Amino acid sequence: MSSSPVPSWIAKRTHRFDSSGIRKVFDLASSLKNPVNLSIGQPDFDVPDPIKEACIQAIQNGKNAYSPTQGIAPLLKSLQTSIDKQYGHSDRQVFISSGTSGGLVLTMLSLIDPGDEVILFDPYFVMYPPLVELVGGVPVLIDTYPDFRIDVEKVRAAITSKTKLVLFNSPANPTGVMASPEEMKALAELCREKGVALLSDELYSLFTFDGPMRSPAEFNDQTLVIDGFSKTHAMTGWRVGYVHGPAAIIQTMLKVQQFSFVCAPQPAQWGAIAAMDYDMSQHRRDYTAKRDKIVDGLKDYYEFTKPGGAFYLFAKAPWGTATEFVHYAIQNELLIIPGNIFSKRDTHFRISFAASEETLDRGIEILRRIATRPS
Repeated sequence: MSSSPVPSWIAKRTHRFDSSGIRKVFDLASSLKNPVNLSIGQPDFDVPDPIKEACIQAIQNGKNAYSPTQGIAPLLKSLQTSIDKQYGHSDRQVFISSGTSGGLVLTMLSLIDPGDEVILFDPYFVMYPPLVELVGGVPVLIDTYPDFRIDVEKVRAAITSKTKLVLFNSPANPTGVMASPEEMKALAELCREKGVALLSDELYSLFTFDGPMRSPAEFNDQTLVIDGFSKTHAMTGWRVGYVHGPAAIIQTMLKVQQFSFVCAPQPAQWGAIAAMDYDMSQHRRDYTAKRDKIVDGLKDYYEFTKPGGAFYLFAKAPWGTATEFVHYAIQNELLIIPGNIFSKRDTHFRISFAASEETLDRGIEILRRIATRPS
């Protein structure tokens, strides 16, 4: 009779972080019969039909084997042409990663040695600190409350001889805040001055509401950029991201990808070619309207910074801790995410407005009702 593996066999690196707190929220809400779900971090529309058809056609045409590690040539050519047009850098290559999460993992494995420090902005995407810790790095958090802006002088003060990387995300998850061009320029120039790598996570680049998307790579040609099709084209399960930056770094990441992910799914890459040509402007307008609906519906009840992109709003709990408030919201059939999953603070909560009009209306009604502490 076999026994369970001895717990001491588990690698010590996995002890440095816990399972995603988002999963714990879902476990807490598992008994709800018809919850109002404003927690999901993925689009509420389906993959557009032309993209589906391109993927199906690829499968039927036998495009089911491994692709080259760097990605299929037509997708690489299309992306490289777009990137060259946008930046005009003489040394900027692109490759296809297995989702943007895969791109983040490869970046950490390729750049961070044990003891290296990585500067992150709090609030942060839930994966950032664990990925740094997984490779032996040290997360260094810079608090951005209450307005979630980038203070470059705080970054300057946080840089030490051990700083290897600054990880930047705009439009941001969980706040929805977009950094201004001035903030990006100052951060990019500081990283160049200090010889620190800069990674810009731009997964929500298509969903910007009050102006065009800008990137710190415009101001620092050594900036690494991660983007993909998951959030913009509802292809979260397809696992197609891409990374572009200086050739030496990209070639190192490809070497690591060969011995880890191997490649992104080939049929999905053919779908991504169709995605590049698909007009998503109506979806952007739809999400702008949803942003305006949630902002107008809650501005008299909650404190928050108006989101400029992505599909999140990060509001301050009107009473108690955010954890207490979220538990009460769940008791009232509303699923939202406590901010301490994304932060060292337990003061805010995340709303996803990637939801139907009906769901948003129901969510706004509940949030207005529970804004006053229960007696």
